[in-house]
Amino acid sequence: MAKIVLAGYLGCGNLGDDAVMLGAMFGLGTSHNYVIMSGDPDETYRQHNVPGVPRKNMQAVDQAIRDCDAVVFPGGSIFQDSTSVRSPMYYAGIVKLAKKHGKKVLLLNQGVGPLTTWLGKSNAKKAFEMADLVVVRDPGSAATLKALAVNKKIHVGADSAFLLPVPELEGDSGSFRVGGMKSVAISPRPMKMKGVDEVQIFGDLCRLLFQAGFAPTLLEMDSAEDGAVLEAITKVQGGRIPYLRGLGSPKTVQMRLARMDGVIAMRLHAGILAATVGIPPLMVSYDPKVAAFAKLMDVGPALPLENLTGARLFEVFQQHHNSHAQKKIIVERKRAELAGEAMKAIELAKQMLG
Repeated sequence: MAKIVLAGYLGCGNLGDDAVMLGAMFGLGTSHNYVIMSGDPDETYRQHNVPGVPRKNMQAVDQAIRDCDAVVFPGGSIFQDSTSVRSPMYYAGIVKLAKKHGKKVLLLNQGVGPLTTWLGKSNAKKAFEMADLVVVRDPGSAATLKALAVNKKIHVGADSAFLLPVPELEGDSGSFRVGGMKSVAISPRPMKMKGVDEVQIFGDLCRLLFQAGFAPTLLEMDSAEDGAVLEAITKVQGGRIPYLRGLGSPKTVQMRLARMDGVIAMRLHAGILAATVGIPPLMVSYDPKVAAFAKLMDVGPALPLENLTGARLFEVFQQHHNSHAQKKIIVERKRAELAGEAMKAIELAKQMLG
Protein backbone atom coordinates (compact mmCIF):
# COMPACT_ATOMS: atom_id res chain seq x y z
CA MET A 1 0.00 0.00 0.00
CA ALA A 2 1.33 3.42 -0.97
CA LYS A 3 0.31 6.93 -0.06
CA ILE A 4 -0.24 8.67 -3.39
CA VAL A 5 -0.80 12.33 -4.18
CA LEU A 6 -2.63 12.72 -7.50
CA ALA A 7 -1.64 15.88 -9.39
CA GLY A 8 -3.05 17.58 -12.46
CA TYR A 9 -5.95 19.83 -13.40
CA LEU A 10 -8.19 17.85 -11.06
CA GLY A 11 -11.36 18.84 -9.28
CA CYS A 12 -11.62 21.99 -11.40
CA GLY A 13 -14.89 21.18 -13.14
CA ASN A 14 -13.30 19.60 -16.22
CA LEU A 15 -14.78 16.12 -16.58
CA GLY A 16 -12.05 15.02 -18.98
CA ASP A 17 -9.29 15.60 -16.46
CA ASP A 18 -11.34 13.88 -13.77
CA ALA A 19 -11.87 10.95 -16.17
CA VAL A 20 -8.12 10.36 -16.53
CA MET A 21 -7.79 10.57 -12.75
CA LEU A 22 -10.50 7.99 -12.11
CA GLY A 23 -9.19 5.73 -14.87
CA ALA A 24 -5.71 5.71 -13.35
CA MET A 25 -7.10 5.09 -9.86
CA PHE A 26 -9.19 2.20 -11.17
CA GLY A 27 -6.08 0.72 -12.78
CA LEU A 28 -3.85 1.19 -9.74
CA GLY A 29 -6.48 -0.29 -7.44
CA THR A 30 -8.11 0.54 -4.15
CA SER A 31 -5.33 -0.72 -1.89
CA HIS A 32 -3.53 2.65 -1.98
CA ASN A 33 -4.33 5.77 0.01
CA TYR A 34 -5.01 8.66 -2.34
CA VAL A 35 -5.01 12.42 -1.83
CA ILE A 36 -6.07 14.64 -4.73
CA MET A 37 -4.65 18.09 -5.42
CA SER A 38 -8.05 19.56 -6.22
CA GLY A 39 -9.59 22.83 -7.29
CA ASP A 40 -12.52 22.02 -4.98
CA PRO A 41 -11.60 19.42 -2.32
CA ASP A 42 -15.11 19.34 -0.82
CA GLU A 43 -16.74 18.62 -4.19
CA THR A 44 -14.01 16.08 -4.99
CA TYR A 45 -14.79 14.20 -1.79
CA ARG A 46 -18.53 14.39 -2.44
CA GLN A 47 -18.19 13.01 -5.96
CA HIS A 48 -15.41 10.46 -5.48
CA ASN A 49 -15.11 9.84 -1.72
CA VAL A 50 -11.40 10.69 -1.86
CA PRO A 51 -9.81 13.43 0.31
CA GLY A 52 -8.20 16.40 -1.36
CA VAL A 53 -6.04 19.44 -0.69
CA PRO A 54 -6.50 22.85 -2.36
CA ARG A 55 -4.18 22.78 -5.37
CA LYS A 56 -3.36 26.50 -5.04
CA ASN A 57 -2.58 26.33 -1.33
CA MET A 58 1.11 25.56 -1.61
CA GLN A 59 1.52 25.05 2.14
CA ALA A 60 -1.14 22.33 2.09
CA VAL A 61 0.31 20.85 -1.12
CA ASP A 62 3.79 20.81 0.41
CA GLN A 63 2.54 18.98 3.50
CA ALA A 64 0.61 16.42 1.43
CA ILE A 65 3.72 15.70 -0.62
CA ARG A 66 5.86 15.36 2.52
CA ASP A 67 3.40 12.77 3.83
CA CYS A 68 3.18 10.69 0.64
CA ASP A 69 5.27 7.99 -1.02
CA ALA A 70 4.76 9.17 -4.60
CA VAL A 71 3.23 11.94 -6.67
CA VAL A 72 1.30 10.54 -9.64
CA PHE A 73 0.17 12.63 -12.61
CA PRO A 74 -2.61 10.45 -14.12
CA GLY A 75 -2.77 12.19 -17.50
CA GLY A 76 -4.40 15.04 -19.36
CA SER A 77 -2.95 17.87 -21.42
CA ILE A 78 -1.30 19.83 -18.65
CA PHE A 79 2.13 20.22 -20.22
CA GLN A 80 1.13 22.73 -22.90
CA ASP A 81 1.28 26.50 -23.18
CA SER A 82 -1.58 27.14 -25.62
CA THR A 83 -3.93 28.09 -22.77
CA SER A 84 -1.22 29.65 -20.60
CA VAL A 85 2.50 29.25 -19.99
CA ARG A 86 1.60 29.09 -16.31
CA SER A 87 0.42 25.51 -16.81
CA PRO A 88 3.81 23.87 -17.50
CA MET A 89 5.46 26.22 -15.00
CA TYR A 90 3.05 25.19 -12.23
CA TYR A 91 3.33 21.44 -12.83
CA ALA A 92 7.10 21.57 -13.23
CA GLY A 93 7.10 23.28 -9.84
CA ILE A 94 5.11 20.41 -8.32
CA VAL A 95 7.57 17.87 -9.77
CA LYS A 96 10.50 19.87 -8.39
CA LEU A 97 8.84 20.07 -4.96
CA ALA A 98 8.26 16.33 -4.89
CA LYS A 99 11.87 15.58 -5.82
CA LYS A 100 13.06 18.06 -3.19
CA HIS A 101 11.28 15.92 -0.59
CA GLY A 102 12.71 12.70 -2.06
CA LYS A 103 9.41 11.43 -3.49
CA LYS A 104 8.88 9.38 -6.61
CA VAL A 105 7.20 11.20 -9.48
CA LEU A 106 5.21 9.19 -12.03
CA LEU A 107 3.97 10.91 -15.18
CA LEU A 108 1.36 8.53 -16.60
CA ASN A 109 -0.26 8.68 -20.05
CA GLN A 110 0.53 12.36 -20.52
CA GLY A 111 -0.51 14.47 -23.46
CA VAL A 112 2.35 16.83 -24.29
CA GLY A 113 2.07 20.04 -26.31
CA PRO A 114 1.54 22.32 -28.02
CA LEU A 115 4.63 24.02 -26.56
CA THR A 116 5.54 27.20 -28.42
CA THR A 117 7.25 29.41 -25.82
CA TRP A 118 10.72 29.16 -24.34
CA LEU A 119 9.28 29.05 -20.82
CA GLY A 120 6.79 26.34 -21.74
CA LYS A 121 9.41 24.17 -23.43
CA SER A 122 12.06 24.59 -20.72
CA ASN A 123 9.67 23.85 -17.86
CA ALA A 124 8.20 20.79 -19.59
CA LYS A 125 11.68 19.49 -20.34
CA LYS A 126 12.75 19.91 -16.70
CA ALA A 127 9.60 18.20 -15.40
CA PHE A 128 9.95 15.13 -17.59
CA GLU A 129 13.67 14.80 -16.92
CA MET A 130 13.13 14.96 -13.15
CA ALA A 131 10.38 12.31 -13.20
CA ASP A 132 11.03 8.70 -12.24
CA LEU A 133 8.61 7.32 -14.84
CA VAL A 134 7.46 8.90 -18.10
CA VAL A 135 4.56 7.48 -20.13
CA VAL A 136 2.84 9.54 -22.84
CA ARG A 137 -0.56 8.87 -24.31
CA ASP A 138 0.29 9.01 -28.02
CA PRO A 139 3.22 9.00 -30.47
CA GLY A 140 2.83 12.74 -31.07
CA SER A 141 3.53 13.48 -27.41
CA ALA A 142 6.59 11.23 -27.54
CA ALA A 143 7.82 13.12 -30.60
CA THR A 144 7.34 16.43 -28.78
CA LEU A 145 9.52 15.25 -25.88
CA LYS A 146 12.16 13.94 -28.25
CA ALA A 147 12.20 17.31 -30.03
CA LEU A 148 12.85 18.91 -26.63
CA ALA A 149 15.80 16.49 -26.22
CA VAL A 150 14.35 15.06 -23.01
CA ASN A 151 16.99 12.73 -21.62
CA LYS A 152 14.65 10.09 -20.24
CA LYS A 153 13.17 6.74 -21.24
CA ILE A 154 9.82 7.58 -22.84
CA HIS A 155 7.09 4.92 -22.85
CA VAL A 156 4.00 5.23 -25.04
CA GLY A 157 0.66 4.21 -23.55
CA ALA A 158 -2.84 5.65 -24.09
CA ASP A 159 -5.25 7.99 -22.36
CA SER A 160 -6.02 6.83 -18.81
CA ALA A 161 -9.75 7.42 -19.36
CA PHE A 162 -9.81 4.22 -21.44
CA LEU A 163 -9.32 2.36 -18.15
CA LEU A 164 -12.73 3.47 -16.87
CA PRO A 165 -15.14 0.55 -16.51
CA VAL A 166 -18.30 0.59 -18.58
CA PRO A 167 -21.10 1.56 -16.18
CA GLU A 168 -24.22 -0.52 -15.88
CA LEU A 169 -27.23 1.31 -17.25
CA GLU A 170 -30.20 1.58 -14.95
CA GLY A 171 -33.62 0.55 -16.20
CA ASP A 172 -34.16 0.44 -19.96
CA SER A 173 -30.74 0.13 -21.61
CA GLY A 174 -32.04 1.32 -24.98
CA SER A 175 -31.22 4.63 -26.60
CA PHE A 176 -32.68 7.90 -25.38
CA ARG A 177 -35.34 9.10 -27.82
CA VAL A 178 -37.31 12.36 -27.80
CA GLY A 179 -40.66 11.92 -29.50
CA GLY A 180 -39.20 9.05 -31.50
CA MET A 181 -36.28 11.20 -32.71
CA LYS A 182 -32.74 9.83 -32.55
CA SER A 183 -30.61 11.66 -29.99
CA VAL A 184 -27.24 13.28 -30.73
CA ALA A 185 -24.95 14.64 -28.01
CA ILE A 186 -22.91 17.69 -29.04
CA SER A 187 -19.89 18.87 -27.06
CA PRO A 188 -18.68 22.31 -28.20
CA ARG A 189 -16.19 24.50 -26.38
CA PRO A 190 -15.53 28.25 -26.47
CA MET A 191 -12.88 29.43 -28.92
CA LYS A 192 -10.88 32.58 -29.51
CA MET A 193 -9.93 31.83 -33.08
CA LYS A 194 -10.07 34.52 -35.73
CA GLY A 195 -12.82 33.87 -38.25
CA VAL A 196 -14.43 31.08 -36.17
CA ASP A 197 -17.90 31.53 -34.69
CA GLU A 198 -18.56 28.35 -32.72
CA VAL A 199 -22.01 29.58 -31.66
CA GLN A 200 -23.09 29.99 -35.28
CA ILE A 201 -21.56 26.66 -36.38
CA PHE A 202 -23.18 24.57 -33.67
CA GLY A 203 -26.40 26.57 -33.67
CA ASP A 204 -26.84 25.88 -37.39
CA LEU A 205 -25.89 22.24 -36.83
CA CYS A 206 -28.58 21.84 -34.16
CA ARG A 207 -31.21 23.39 -36.42
CA LEU A 208 -30.30 21.09 -39.32
CA LEU A 209 -30.24 18.02 -37.08
CA PHE A 210 -33.70 18.83 -35.76
CA GLN A 211 -35.06 19.36 -39.26
CA ALA A 212 -33.67 15.94 -40.24
CA GLY A 213 -35.40 14.16 -37.37
CA PHE A 214 -32.62 14.14 -34.78
CA ALA A 215 -32.84 15.50 -31.25
CA PRO A 216 -29.63 17.48 -30.52
CA THR A 217 -28.51 17.70 -26.90
CA LEU A 218 -25.65 19.99 -25.83
CA LEU A 219 -23.13 18.50 -23.39
CA GLU A 220 -21.13 20.49 -20.85
CA MET A 221 -17.70 18.95 -20.20
CA ASP A 222 -16.13 21.92 -18.39
CA SER A 223 -18.35 23.74 -15.90
CA ALA A 224 -16.05 26.78 -15.84
CA GLU A 225 -15.81 27.25 -19.62
CA ASP A 226 -18.65 25.59 -21.53
CA GLY A 227 -21.76 27.02 -19.91
CA ALA A 228 -21.71 30.39 -21.69
CA VAL A 229 -21.29 28.89 -25.16
CA LEU A 230 -24.07 26.33 -24.54
CA GLU A 231 -26.43 29.12 -23.49
CA ALA A 232 -25.47 31.22 -26.51
CA ILE A 233 -26.12 28.33 -28.92
CA THR A 234 -29.46 27.67 -27.28
CA LYS A 235 -30.37 31.35 -27.38
CA VAL A 236 -29.75 31.77 -31.13
CA GLN A 237 -32.07 28.80 -31.70
CA GLY A 238 -34.84 30.29 -29.60
CA GLY A 239 -34.07 28.33 -26.43
CA ARG A 240 -35.25 25.05 -27.92
CA ILE A 241 -32.06 22.98 -27.51
CA PRO A 242 -31.78 20.87 -24.34
CA TYR A 243 -28.41 20.64 -22.65
CA LEU A 244 -26.78 18.49 -20.03
CA ARG A 245 -25.04 20.50 -17.32
CA GLY A 246 -23.68 19.81 -13.85
CA LEU A 247 -23.18 16.08 -14.50
CA GLY A 248 -20.46 16.01 -11.83
CA SER A 249 -18.79 12.72 -12.70
CA PRO A 250 -17.35 11.08 -15.83
CA LYS A 251 -19.43 8.01 -14.99
CA THR A 252 -22.59 10.08 -15.37
CA VAL A 253 -21.34 11.31 -18.75
CA GLN A 254 -20.70 7.72 -19.82
CA MET A 255 -24.22 6.70 -18.81
CA ARG A 256 -25.77 9.60 -20.75
CA LEU A 257 -23.65 9.02 -23.86
CA ALA A 258 -24.35 5.28 -23.86
CA ARG A 259 -28.00 6.08 -24.61
CA MET A 260 -27.21 8.43 -27.51
CA ASP A 261 -27.43 7.54 -31.19
CA GLY A 262 -24.48 9.78 -32.03
CA VAL A 263 -21.85 12.08 -30.54
CA ILE A 264 -20.25 15.17 -32.14
CA ALA A 265 -17.37 16.47 -30.03
CA MET A 266 -14.86 19.26 -29.92
CA ARG A 267 -13.91 18.28 -26.38
CA LEU A 268 -11.39 15.43 -26.57
CA HIS A 269 -12.76 13.52 -23.60
CA ALA A 270 -16.34 13.78 -24.80
CA GLY A 271 -15.08 11.69 -27.72
CA ILE A 272 -13.06 9.38 -25.49
CA LEU A 273 -15.94 8.80 -23.06
CA ALA A 274 -18.23 8.11 -26.02
CA ALA A 275 -15.73 5.51 -27.25
CA THR A 276 -15.60 3.85 -23.81
CA VAL A 277 -19.32 3.06 -24.14
CA GLY A 278 -19.13 2.01 -27.78
CA ILE A 279 -20.43 5.16 -29.48
CA PRO A 280 -18.35 6.24 -32.52
CA PRO A 281 -17.67 9.97 -32.07
CA LEU A 282 -17.39 12.51 -34.87
CA MET A 283 -14.59 14.85 -33.79
CA VAL A 284 -14.16 18.55 -34.58
CA SER A 285 -10.50 19.52 -34.28
CA TYR A 286 -9.37 22.76 -32.67
CA ASP A 287 -6.11 21.22 -31.43
CA PRO A 288 -3.69 18.55 -32.73
CA LYS A 289 -4.64 16.21 -29.87
CA VAL A 290 -8.22 15.97 -31.21
CA ALA A 291 -7.07 15.15 -34.73
CA ALA A 292 -4.61 12.59 -33.33
CA PHE A 293 -7.37 10.88 -31.34
CA ALA A 294 -9.68 10.68 -34.35
CA LYS A 295 -6.88 9.12 -36.39
CA LEU A 296 -6.16 6.68 -33.58
CA MET A 297 -9.81 5.56 -33.38
CA ASP A 298 -9.99 4.96 -37.16
CA VAL A 299 -13.64 6.04 -37.48
CA GLY A 300 -13.03 9.00 -39.78
CA PRO A 301 -10.82 12.07 -39.61
CA ALA A 302 -11.59 15.02 -37.37
CA LEU A 303 -13.10 18.02 -39.14
CA PRO A 304 -10.83 21.09 -38.91
CA LEU A 305 -12.57 24.00 -37.22
CA GLU A 306 -11.16 26.53 -39.69
CA ASN A 307 -13.69 27.44 -42.41
CA LEU A 308 -16.19 24.95 -40.95
CA THR A 309 -19.91 25.65 -41.28
CA GLY A 310 -22.89 24.08 -39.61
CA ALA A 311 -24.06 22.79 -42.98
CA ARG A 312 -20.74 21.09 -43.68
CA LEU A 313 -20.64 19.55 -40.20
CA PHE A 314 -24.20 18.26 -40.64
CA GLU A 315 -23.34 16.76 -44.03
CA VAL A 316 -20.36 14.87 -42.60
CA PHE A 317 -22.39 13.73 -39.59
CA GLN A 318 -24.99 12.20 -41.90
CA GLN A 319 -22.27 10.19 -43.65
CA HIS A 320 -20.79 9.26 -40.28
CA HIS A 321 -24.15 8.16 -38.90
CA ASN A 322 -25.03 6.10 -41.97
CA SER A 323 -22.04 3.84 -41.24
CA HIS A 324 -22.72 3.72 -37.48
CA ALA A 325 -22.91 -0.08 -37.26
CA GLN A 326 -19.53 -0.63 -38.95
CA LYS A 327 -17.88 2.16 -36.99
CA LYS A 328 -19.24 0.74 -33.73
CA ILE A 329 -17.39 -2.54 -34.37
CA ILE A 330 -14.18 -0.59 -34.95
CA VAL A 331 -14.69 1.48 -31.79
CA GLU A 332 -15.24 -1.60 -29.63
CA ARG A 333 -11.99 -3.12 -30.92
CA LYS A 334 -10.03 0.12 -30.54
CA ARG A 335 -11.38 0.65 -27.03
CA ALA A 336 -9.99 -2.70 -25.92
CA GLU A 337 -6.66 -2.04 -27.62
CA LEU A 338 -6.25 1.41 -26.07
CA ALA A 339 -7.26 0.17 -22.63
CA GLY A 340 -4.44 -2.35 -22.96
CA GLU A 341 -2.01 0.39 -24.00
CA ALA A 342 -3.10 2.61 -21.09
CA MET A 343 -2.62 -0.31 -18.71
CA LYS A 344 1.07 -0.46 -19.64
CA ALA A 345 1.60 2.74 -17.68
CA ILE A 346 -0.25 1.28 -14.71
CA GLU A 347 1.87 -1.88 -14.69
CA LEU A 348 5.06 0.19 -14.81
CA ALA A 349 3.70 2.36 -12.00
CA LYS A 350 2.83 -0.68 -9.88
CA GLN A 351 6.40 -1.97 -10.23
CA MET A 352 7.78 1.38 -9.14
CA LEU A 353 5.35 1.70 -6.23
CA GLY A 354 6.28 -1.78 -5.02
